[in-house]
Amino acid sequence: MTLAGADISGTWNANVQTDMGSGTPVFVLKQNGEKLSGTYTGTLGESEIAGTVKGQDVVIEFDVQGARIVYTGKLDAGGQKMEGKVDLAGMGSGTFTATKK
Repeated sequence: MTLAGADISGTWNANVQTDMGSGTPVFVLKQNGEKLSGTYTGTLGESEIAGTVKGQDVVIEFDVQGARIVYTGKLDAGGQKMEGKVDLAGMGSGTFTATKK
């Protein structure tokens, strides 16, 4: 049984700060239960994403140019903002904030 939480489906504008620079990717997310699908568009190109939503914990993963990118974040109480960490295939890391459009 899962806790009823905010449905985070929709377009999210992110601001990312990493060791390798900053970026403003856009995620289009589709939530189905605890599963996430959708797309990433940003500095690294475009990619299909997969992930999970468990309560306020969000994980978004995708592969770009052979590298596995993982965003791990927490939703705010309203489900309209998230913030957390990003791992760039172990080659770099940083933080992100994202706001639902």
